[in-house]
Parts: sequence; C-alpha cells; structure tokens
Amino acid sequence: MDPSDPRSYRPISNLPVSSKLLERLVARQLLAYLNRSGLLPRLQSAYQPHHSTETAILKVLSDVLLAIDAGDLSALVLLDLSADFDTVDHNILLHRLEHTFQFGGVILEWFRSYLVGRQQHVRTSSSSSTPDVITCGVPQGVSTWPYSLFAVHC
Repeated sequence: MDPSDPRSYRPISNLPVSSKLLERLVARQLLAYLNRSGLLPRLQSAYQPHHSTETAILKVLSDVLLAIDAGDLSALVLLDLSADFDTVDHNILLHRLEHTFQFGGVILEWFRSYLVGRQQHVRTSSSSSTPDVITCGVPQGVSTWPYSLFAVHC
C-alpha cells in the first residue's frame, strides 16, 4: 500500500462521549433481551459475564483432547478474524436483526439510522480522499458490540 495515497488508510470514527455512553446502554439492554429470549448460542463467550477468549480456547482444547482420548481423528483449523468487522454487510445485518432476532419498529430503525447512509473519507496532512458511502463494516473507533453477534459479511 502506498503511504502517500489516502485510500491506503482506514477511517476512524471519533465519537463524542455521549454516543459512547448511549452505545453502552443499548448494549446492556440488548444483551439482557438476547439472554431473556434465549437467542444467544449456548457456548457464546463474547460479551458474557465470566467468559472470555480464554474460556473459548479451553472449550476447544477440551473438545480436541476428549476426541483424541476417544480415539477419534481431530483437526483444528484456526482463522484470523482480525479484520472481520470491516466486512459486515449492513443490509444483511439489518435483515437478520429483523427476521432472526425479531427486532422491529423504533429499535430496528435506530440500528438502520446508525448504519445506513454513512460516508467516509481519509484525510492526511496534505490530501483527502473523495467521500464514499459505506455499505459494509462497523464504524471504526466504535465498539464492535453488538455487531459481532449478528455479523454477516460482504
């Protein structure tokens, strides 16, 4: 990538404190709803109390070791999902929120207003790229919650 080309850089959304606070409140309510409704996978590790990447790794390791002990063939495939949130398709995400998770009305429109119609551009000290409409990706600088639970990629 050419460091002098603005398209080589990734935009960052600088959110005010009030937006970050609102996001945390929405995340808390959303997680409570998903737990109450039984909509989270049983082995969901992210965003759950007393769960982390460590508990997820321990579960995978335990499954592999149990399979080996039982004489079964085991294979482990690891994926690098570090840029995963750059590929979340907004239309598919909104469709899943509506049809899979039964979001509607004001709640669905709030998520829609947050995602649809966003533009981004990159500005360096000497140049700026042309603004472009974003149809994929979670705004950077924003918590990836709740998008990781519903992520569907471009």
